[in-house]
Amino acid sequence: MEAIVEWPEPVVRVQTLAGGDTIPDRYVKPPSERPDLTATKAGLAKGVPVIDFSSLAAGGATEAVRAACRDWGFFQLVNHGIGSAAAARRAWHDFFALPMEEKQRYANSPATFEGYGSRLGVTKGALLDWGDYFFLHLSPPSDHAKWPSSPPKLREKTEEYCGAVGKVIEQVKKAISAALGVEEGFMEAAFGAAGAAVRINYYPKCPQPELALGLSPHSDPGGLTVLLPDDHVKGLQVRHAGEWITVDPVLGGLIVNIGDQIQVLTNGKYQSVEHRVIVNAAVERLSIAYFHNPQDDLVITPANEFVTRAEPAKYKPMKYKDYKMQIRMRGPGGKSHVDLLTNT
Repeated sequence: MEAIVEWPEPVVRVQTLAGGDTIPDRYVKPPSERPDLTATKAGLAKGVPVIDFSSLAAGGATEAVRAACRDWGFFQLVNHGIGSAAAARRAWHDFFALPMEEKQRYANSPATFEGYGSRLGVTKGALLDWGDYFFLHLSPPSDHAKWPSSPPKLREKTEEYCGAVGKVIEQVKKAISAALGVEEGFMEAAFGAAGAAVRINYYPKCPQPELALGLSPHSDPGGLTVLLPDDHVKGLQVRHAGEWITVDPVLGGLIVNIGDQIQVLTNGKYQSVEHRVIVNAAVERLSIAYFHNPQDDLVITPANEFVTRAEPAKYKPMKYKDYKMQIRMRGPGGKSHVDLLTNT
């Protein structure tokens, strides 16, 4: 039976706050967590690896994938051939432009997070992020699905795009297996009957972007994430070499990153990486994140291929659904969630 979980206080839609001159105290981050919007790290930003999908699919990008996963945990994927991305993005822009009462029909709950949301975690009094979202399970199908009926064909356009992303991920998993030096089907077998979910992130204009974050620092709990970024508004920051690096999206590209389950599976050989989102006073921003995750009942533990006498298992086993629920309860927390699995 599914646990009954309730929000500890009324949920405020960030979009309703965007017209003010200041942001409420609940959205003001401590000084140590505020973004430095004056910093320029263009040289490092260009260092986020860019990989050609056609080369990756042909088996010719093994070293590039290995270096990206080892050194960054992120890479940008170009020439992926997905033509349905623009239509999906337009459809969700139209959804977030709907009247609030229409969007509220799809309000989510903390039990599953499916639907229209504005916060993660249920800790009472927690500081909040400057963003709204819409979250959906794609596979296996969910009993809690709340697909919007407007705008027309939103579901069709989203499923077409996500289906294409799923095919790209199959090739990415093979490439990561090759980069790890294991059998081509290693990642496929390790994840079992993998699940898929999508989160459409909407970051309204923020009158004080220097005080807020669109999404607090975190690493993704699942296996692989494929992000369709906003082509025209930067926002994603990756922690690299102790610095927050703003990713400069390649026009038409996708951003791929590895999640906590790959860190556990590879016994830390490849590590999930903290990332966050900054917001903007002048323009809104929308991105679409596709999550490729282990099946809920699968116990993820370091694979035998990466455990030796010299390198014993670094992480405790845990069912993916239990790990996911832990994050739902606590909200974003940097790398703290995966750190709790570390053997001491």
